[in-house]
Amino acid sequence: MRAAVLYSTVPPGTSYAESQPLVVQELSRPEPRAGELGVTITYSSLCHSDLSVVDGSRVRPLPMALGHEAVGRVAAVGEGVTDVAVGDHVVLVFVPSCGSCRACLAGRPALCHRAAEVNGSGDLLHGEALLRTPAGERINHHLGVSAFADYAVVARESVVVIDDDVPDTVAAMFGCAVLTGMGAVLNTADIREGQSIAVFGLGAVGLSAVMAAALAGASAVIAIDPNTAKHGLALKCGATAVGTPEDAGRLIAEAAGDGVDIAVEAVGSARVIASCLGHVTRGGAVVSVGLPHPTAELTVPALQFAGAGKRLLGSYMGDAVPDRDIPLYLGYWREGRLPVELLHTDTRPLAEINEGLDALAAGQVVRRLFQA
Repeated sequence: MRAAVLYSTVPPGTSYAESQPLVVQELSRPEPRAGELGVTITYSSLCHSDLSVVDGSRVRPLPMALGHEAVGRVAAVGEGVTDVAVGDHVVLVFVPSCGSCRACLAGRPALCHRAAEVNGSGDLLHGEALLRTPAGERINHHLGVSAFADYAVVARESVVVIDDDVPDTVAAMFGCAVLTGMGAVLNTADIREGQSIAVFGLGAVGLSAVMAAALAGASAVIAIDPNTAKHGLALKCGATAVGTPEDAGRLIAEAAGDGVDIAVEAVGSARVIASCLGHVTRGGAVVSVGLPHPTAELTVPALQFAGAGKRLLGSYMGDAVPDRDIPLYLGYWREGRLPVELLHTDTRPLAEINEGLDALAAGQVVRRLFQA
């Protein structure tokens, strides 16, 4: 099998095309163990979370085969798996919930304790890492998926079976971007028809949040990003107003008076989280979706909470229940109410993965898909 492996991080601002941090190489092809599946990857999708591992913002054990958002077909079924068959069409999910920890039992599988443990160590839900170089060196798995490859062994809990007729270029984005952005609005914020919302950061997650707000019947959907090239796309996704961070206060005042009901932070910035608290009305909610650097700290006026009833809500993977939400969201897409295909910028061969990192860092793409 072939996979893109990260051996060492490179600092932000580096030319990834020149430094080539991801090495597309041959690995020994593992077979699935009990509770696992072998999946032929058809398309994988490049996400800012991948870039954060490459530049060291998200610390992961190296070497690691990267990639966590993908679609494929089941090629092999491990012992004990009876509800998935060879040939099934599957979306890969980066939190393989165990079903028995306190988070899973509370109906919040995105916060699975066991998944957090194995995702952090580079292992799989049902056992230690399987990937090896031909010389026998261990290669860690990325979030139980390692999708920048032509094949992956994953836990059964890392896949959702979907209908055969969903185009792979659409399905590829549902396991992270759509699940996270849609879920932040529909699950975490629990938006109601007629409420107002501002979305800060118009990557694939932020644009998915915009689509969710429009789908839910928000009275105003204000989309904010310093990259004006994304503003037109946000309008196509359902935004009612777009602007830069400097425009945010004016646009929110025009649409919602003293503040929006919900603000979604999809940037990964403590500064933006703090500013969002100032942009919501009394009793409003800020949903933090982005992943700030681990050393970032948040300083806000404490009286905004008890004094103004404002809420700061964390949202990991959109508080999703993938087996429930991915089919639900695909249903919206089938009805023409969720234009996910707008997120797909282009498709390139896996050999160009490092050039893709540059394009993503520069804000030139929303979702670039790769074929191994």
